[in-house]
Amino acid sequence: MSGTGSLSPAARRLCDAMATVFPGPGDVAALRAAASGSPGGGVEVARVRDAVADGVPVRIYDPAPGAAGRPLTVFLHGGGWVMCGLDTHDALCRALAAASGAVVVSADYRLAPEHPWPAASDDALTVLLWARARAAGLGCDPARLIVAGDSSGGNLAAVTALRAPGLTAGQLLFYPPLDAAMEQPSVAEFAEGYFHTAAHMAWYWEQYGGDPAHPHVSPLRAPDLSGLPRTLLVLADCDVLRDEGLAYGRRLGEAGVDCGIHLVPGVFHGFLGLPLPAAAAAIGAAGAWVAATAAQ
Repeated sequence: MSGTGSLSPAARRLCDAMATVFPGPGDVAALRAAASGSPGGGVEVARVRDAVADGVPVRIYDPAPGAAGRPLTVFLHGGGWVMCGLDTHDALCRALAAASGAVVVSADYRLAPEHPWPAASDDALTVLLWARARAAGLGCDPARLIVAGDSSGGNLAAVTALRAPGLTAGQLLFYPPLDAAMEQPSVAEFAEGYFHTAAHMAWYWEQYGGDPAHPHVSPLRAPDLSGLPRTLLVLADCDVLRDEGLAYGRRLGEAGVDCGIHLVPGVFHGFLGLPLPAAAAAIGAAGAWVAATAAQ
């Protein structure tokens, strides 16, 4: 199945240009090379520094040094658990820090296939606990701790919220993969022609490993979501992963969780890092949501 033109004209041009140079699934080195370039630029943030969080490299973005009581966001980057890192998501983290006023701690977790599940999930939890313990020193309120991520990082954020009940005040999930079974209708609808293909997603899941039925692999399979914090799901309308995000949002709402869904029309998976008006608007809205996160 190929694209049918449901993307905006600008998004379709970007999608087609990106797809011509991005490798197919199967070659880890080629995929990492293709994804290694930083988007460059990014908004100015007052203080940016690298640190190590109990063995996990992190980058800390502080938009207003000296302030206190702010939200603290632990950010987990996307890349199919196989590629990307601090540099590829630098511009996005800067934008989120600027839009929210929060300190953002971006985690450079271990990648598959060299480090399969649960390595990335364990690193994500390590960084969350490290950041929470140091919240006051970062000028933040530990009771305003948010876990966030895009794509596979959104999966890790959702899993981290499940693994740390009561420790987070919010989860911000940008187009996350939430079920390794890949059975939702959007998988077939957008299997090809929208940059992020179903074949890529299936291959990423294979590299990541773990039991597909385990809720710390597939959060949509978790039997009970009632203890999760307020949630914002930001989804791309033309995305293999759209429907599992919608399904997760429905389940969260049914479980009594305060859950908002921002379904962005005319865009494809990964749009937040692209020069599209919809991306800037979505980051702005997400930043406002983070800023409004109250103490638990």
